[in-house]
Amino acid sequence: MTSADGTVFLVDDDPGVRDSLSLLLSLKGVRTQAFVSGESFMASYRDADVGCVLTDLRMPGMSGLELQAALQSRGVTVPVIVLTAHGDVATARAALKSGAFDYLEKPVDDAMLLDVLTNALRADRERRASHGTRDARVERLTAREREVYRLVAAGHQNREIGAQLGISPRTVEVHKARIMEKLDCHSLAELLRLELPL
Repeated sequence: MTSADGTVFLVDDDPGVRDSLSLLLSLKGVRTQAFVSGESFMASYRDADVGCVLTDLRMPGMSGLELQAALQSRGVTVPVIVLTAHGDVATARAALKSGAFDYLEKPVDDAMLLDVLTNALRADRERRASHGTRDARVERLTAREREVYRLVAAGHQNREIGAQLGISPRTVEVHKARIMEKLDCHSLAELLRLELPL
């Protein structure tokens, strides 16, 4: 793993933990940014670069689970790994059920930690690559097809879409067929799951 593979955002209120983990990761060639709290991380984070979040569970102010929830509420899908010295089954279940990439207990084995971080960074790279592919497909749509897609995604029927756009329901059906072909979708449900940014 090298710094080119992404950044590990380390969130822990314990300076000793931040220093030791930052040192370990830097020795392995991993780019790390350390934060003293979930609040300071949220204030500076921009979802532009490949990365993952390694956060302590118990911290003053925002906990690791609250940080995870705050990221989700902003629509940020960066992988989150929760690290704690106070683990229990209920908390682990809550973290994983809320979408945590992994849940580790301190003291954590260095090799295991590096393996989890490598997998998290790979997952973020792959997610971004798939979005890039999807965005390229969006460029194939005509302006009219984008209008139809927006209305389909909003739950409108062919007749309603036709009335709004001044075209016949049959023409709407033709546009939908072309949209599905261009976006490589085989069903309306699959099309709606794309949640494309148009």
